[in-house]
Amino acid sequence: MAAAKYARRMNAKNHLPVMLIDDEEHIRVAASQALDLAGYRVQAFDRAAKALAALDADWPGAVISDIRMPGIDGMQFLQQARAIDPDLPVILITGHGDVSMAVEAMRAGAYDFIEKPFAVEDLVDTVGRALDKRLLTIENRRLKDELAVQSKPGPRIIGDTPGIQRLRRTIAQIADTDADVLVNGETGTGKELVARALHENSRRRDRNFVAVNCGAVPDNLIESELFGHEAGAFTDARSRRIGKFEHANGGTLFLDEIESMPMNVQVHLLRVLQERAIERLGSNTLIPLDLRVVAATKVDLREAAARGAFREDLYYRLSVVMIDIPPMRERREDIPLLFQHFVLVAGARYQREPPPPRAEQLHRLMLDDWPGNVREIRNAAERYVLLGDACGYDIEQMIGNAAATPAMSLPEQLECFERTLIEQQLKATNGCIKDTMSALGLPRKTLYDKMKKYGLARDDYK
Repeated sequence: MAAAKYARRMNAKNHLPVMLIDDEEHIRVAASQALDLAGYRVQAFDRAAKALAALDADWPGAVISDIRMPGIDGMQFLQQARAIDPDLPVILITGHGDVSMAVEAMRAGAYDFIEKPFAVEDLVDTVGRALDKRLLTIENRRLKDELAVQSKPGPRIIGDTPGIQRLRRTIAQIADTDADVLVNGETGTGKELVARALHENSRRRDRNFVAVNCGAVPDNLIESELFGHEAGAFTDARSRRIGKFEHANGGTLFLDEIESMPMNVQVHLLRVLQERAIERLGSNTLIPLDLRVVAATKVDLREAAARGAFREDLYYRLSVVMIDIPPMRERREDIPLLFQHFVLVAGARYQREPPPPRAEQLHRLMLDDWPGNVREIRNAAERYVLLGDACGYDIEQMIGNAAATPAMSLPEQLECFERTLIEQQLKATNGCIKDTMSALGLPRKTLYDKMKKYGLARDDYK
């Protein structure tokens, strides 16, 4: 087993950095050669002080240090290195008489220790595991940093794919205008979040943001809900009621699922949008309005208008500016960031600290189409926080695959991701080798070799 792991490490050639600190030259030479053959970039030092000078909190590697050295010894180095970065993996090399000291160092935060004389396979395997952990730590830091950048007051639109970047630019460009906006997006993509972002970044931010789900209000009540009524306007109207339009005066009115609005109410809405004034039911007094209307839909309103299910004139009145929110299947690279965000939110909400998702789990999340979009990812993150691996409820089960993913080494994770990319492209091209070669930038022979390696057949995707 150790030999197989050693071979995988040697084939990885990932060029990750490793610091080696030992005052004995023959150990430095032998260990450096073994680590170099395994594909790591080795920096060898004969004194700990020199290594400390080369360290910083963002250094992406692992450190191997002897315990007994002149000047700063291994225990002192561990203490000072952890002051620079408490998550830095430090592996200690110990003589026979230093084992108790090494155990004490483990309690103080060392990653592991190796007793002299050691086999190079054991050294390389320990370093590989330490680097796997280090990469996950740095990735989690990066995700948290991105979240922090996007965690300004008000709603946050999380993601860094081109579609989300365009979305944020559009919001910034039109937020502080009075133009009405039509937001298009599938269920769960965050249409209300976009509407709130428009409101919070406008001069109306200090006035009301009023959200109405047109599909959730009964047809016989929607006019009263939107426009209000006077006492006695209809049966059971015992007192005056202020409608949503009037309540949003000075602010923003968000009309979600606008496609569900009855046709007779659409006529009334069109008039309000044109005149910027309303009459409460049972009243003849016009009430002027100063508000912005943001409407949202999950259907193609142009197509609905063409078949008579939505008023064409209202469609053109609403769509002064149109914003399209991409579904998750078109922004897969944002999935790890979103999942991490919702894990942090759920952890704070339920006062739990879940284990960080492993790299292969995040890769698996990126494979799913997430038909429920951001809302579905949020629900999966909450289940992960509440149930998690400890209860046998892994990410695989959250997205409909009951076969839990076993822990994988870094080379295995990279192979998993490579297989996923090839499989996705074969699906997208219906098994067309030429188009897959072009999309992935691979020569034909290389693609065929990789397909053979991963057991992929073009006929399975036709």
